Amino acid sequence: MTTRRQVLGGLGAACALAATSAGLRAGDGSRLLTATDVHVKDYPTVAAVQWIGRELERATDGRLRLRLYHSGQLGRESEAIDMARFGAIDITRVYSGALNNAFPLTQALSLPYVFDSVAHLRRALDGEVGAAVLRDFDRRELVGLAIYDCGARCFYNVRRPIRTPADMHGLKFRVPASDIFMRMIRLLGGNPTPLAYGEVFSALQTHLIDGAENNLRSYHSSRQFEAARYWSQTQHSYAPDVLLMSRRSFDSLRADDRALLLDIARRSVAVMRSLWDESEAVARAAVVAGGVRINDCDLPAFRAAVQPLLDEYHRDPAIESLYRRIRSLA
Repeated sequence: MTTRRQVLGGLGAACALAATSAGLRAGDGSRLLTATDVHVKDYPTVAAVQWIGRELERATDGRLRLRLYHSGQLGRESEAIDMARFGAIDITRVYSGALNNAFPLTQALSLPYVFDSVAHLRRALDGEVGAAVLRDFDRRELVGLAIYDCGARCFYNVRRPIRTPADMHGLKFRVPASDIFMRMIRLLGGNPTPLAYGEVFSALQTHLIDGAENNLRSYHSSRQFEAARYWSQTQHSYAPDVLLMSRRSFDSLRADDRALLLDIARRSVAVMRSLWDESEAVARAAVVAGGVRINDCDLPAFRAAVQPLLDEYHRDPAIESLYRRIRSLA
């Protein structure tokens, strides 16, 4: 488990980085931006942000540069959000489920079975739905740079195949710190256990939890498939990732640099998607070769089980409006 000392250490390191970055600002607008991600160095979101850095450096003849700290070097996602809000780091990539409680519009993207496929998700994110979610970050010291999709989230566990909700009864599942995901697990008959992403592997090994839910690429890159060898195609969520920037850092850039950064960040979505599509197929082959058993599920039964959750969120006018726009694109 992450200790208070580790958390404070991560914050201290980030503050030191911020001070270093501030020291590298010059009269010509030169700047070293810092970015963070909990994923490993070859993960598609990490590679996309590295691409942003290269494009910034190329377009400004080295005046703007970016240094990325991957693999959770600066702490957990929840800490990265706060560090970005207060300007201790400049840019962070965060899973939308971790944003649900603080930024309500992200809840519409995280509801179970709101999206039918990756293609449906991308149509929504590329239009007004994605734009509305990105604008919503303005009210809490953040700037939404881009939204990265990350495939279908499914359940995996150490015990047995999950084909219907009844198979989840009595099992403990890791969830992100999101009310939506906790309620969903309860409706499906499981016991939700909020944990940081970096703690899941050891929790599976020690049987603190029986399973978790995530996309196939993360399941592979985190090596969680070595501990939990039952993968069930529930496809219950397509909740995406969001690339965020500190409002303080963004506003400190020159106007032309702000426009350039936004343009490059938007273009990085295509880079990330190309890498994602290629690596997801590789990850599937690797986990199967590693002994993982993949099974299909009774999707109508799962949809029926989580309907009370959807009914609850439909009562929020803002969420209902966004939900309807998403469904109209199916």
